[in-house]
Amino acid sequence: MAYRKEPWGVMPSGEPVSLYTLSNDNGVSASFTDLGGTWVTMYVPDRAGKLVDVVLGYDSVEAYLENPPHFGAPIGRNANRIAGARFTLNGKEYRLAANDGTNNLHSAPDLYHSRLWEAETEEGDLGTTVRFSLFSPDGDQGYPGNADITVSYTLTPDDSLIIAYHMVSDSDTVANFTNHTYFNLDGQDGGNAMGQSVWIDADAYTAADAGSIPTGEIVPVAGTPMDFTVMKEIGRDIDAAYEALILGMGYDHNWILNHAPGETALSAAAESGKTGIRMEVCTDLPGMQFYTGNFLGTGPAGKNGMIYAPRYGYCFETQYYPNAVNMPEFPSPILKAGEEYRTTTVYRFTQQK
Repeated sequence: MAYRKEPWGVMPSGEPVSLYTLSNDNGVSASFTDLGGTWVTMYVPDRAGKLVDVVLGYDSVEAYLENPPHFGAPIGRNANRIAGARFTLNGKEYRLAANDGTNNLHSAPDLYHSRLWEAETEEGDLGTTVRFSLFSPDGDQGYPGNADITVSYTLTPDDSLIIAYHMVSDSDTVANFTNHTYFNLDGQDGGNAMGQSVWIDADAYTAADAGSIPTGEIVPVAGTPMDFTVMKEIGRDIDAAYEALILGMGYDHNWILNHAPGETALSAAAESGKTGIRMEVCTDLPGMQFYTGNFLGTGPAGKNGMIYAPRYGYCFETQYYPNAVNMPEFPSPILKAGEEYRTTTVYRFTQQK
């Protein structure tokens, strides 16, 4: 196992930005930048042994500072949406920026992935790790509490990429992180990804309104286009005349994962018939937003000048449910003062014949 650190540009302030590349003995490599603690590349072999970069992204610091799709980004303090851009905690109302209609999406606009994080690397039993750390002061993005945050990435000998999140705050606050990487197992330049197949270990999803805020209704997937309990092509049902898909302009919904609370379990998988690459997703979180890149097509050109159109990639955003901070019937994203938020999601890559 090994890593490489190299200069990668500068922030508007003049501070240097670095790129960290982890590699293992199989030739698999993954790169990350201290600009946002962002996942930049993931090179894995296809069935013929050719290395393929399977994550969408950019080639420069300037593009990542813009990054409207949140390519590769850790999202916090709260991933997904908060209704009305407000919540009440311990009897006090906190107001956030309304950046998605009347709601808040991904804790914008002062995004963590537009900031420079501290970085360190280490060798461990599981492989090489790069760890990014950020201090988020009380009131940052509208949330209470001074918070120390770390996001670490470990590349293992079995071609898994482990993402581990940790946060401690001196006040009760919200802690609900995810990673917003877009995958295309045909390669980042593979074009439309809807011919790839997906499986999700979820018997239900959270119904949402036109603003993608959960209504509170838990809907069984059986007999609907939302059923991925048997692997199927993403595009098979994506344009069905089904209310959830019409409102989301495709898949952009939270699936309720079947595993026991807190158990790290295989929760989703994707496969490319073209390259033979398979990706498995394990997580200890209760939900996963499966998003099919319905709004791609804005912002800078991607890697090697690639133009990413809608549905050219998809996200497996492991998370607490959207708007959970305002819905006591959902698993809670509240982190108590002095307690530790710890969660792990693993992406493992293999090849089919």
